[in-house]
Amino acid sequence: MAVFEDDLLALLPRLRRFARALARDAADADDLCQVALEKALRARTSWQPGTRMDSWMYRIMRNSWIDTARSRSRAAQTFVEEEAGVAVGTEGDAEARLVQHDIDAAMHALPDEQREAVALVLVEGLAYKEAAEILDIPMGTLTSRLVRGRQALMARLGEAA
Repeated sequence: MAVFEDDLLALLPRLRRFARALARDAADADDLCQVALEKALRARTSWQPGTRMDSWMYRIMRNSWIDTARSRSRAAQTFVEEEAGVAVGTEGDAEARLVQHDIDAAMHALPDEQREAVALVLVEGLAYKEAAEILDIPMGTLTSRLVRGRQALMARLGEAA
């Protein structure tokens, strides 16, 4: 297996996590991840070795999500809400699942712009500059979205406690 595929495979857990933050729905996130991976494999010649593959993939994924959202809007399709019982069949103790559910709900309640910023910086650990480049926004805009996102998360998680 080539270095490109190895690096892409190593990023898969982070890509799935970012897809979940964007899509808010597990099935949509899996679809988004697959679309982004397919696009990356087709565009592998445009990736420059020595550059950060994670930033390149996050940009592909975000652009794919924007395309999906636009397509859905144009088609005026409606989707059924995810059924209750997201944690059914997962391992771990009940308290840990409840905490994870509260965190997921708090993230999903954020506006898209704040959720993207929080996912890239706080969850994925990217530098502000990298996240701003991926989102194609000025650093100041990213910072304000992070501040508002953090405040909203703390308020929401404080209510869940």
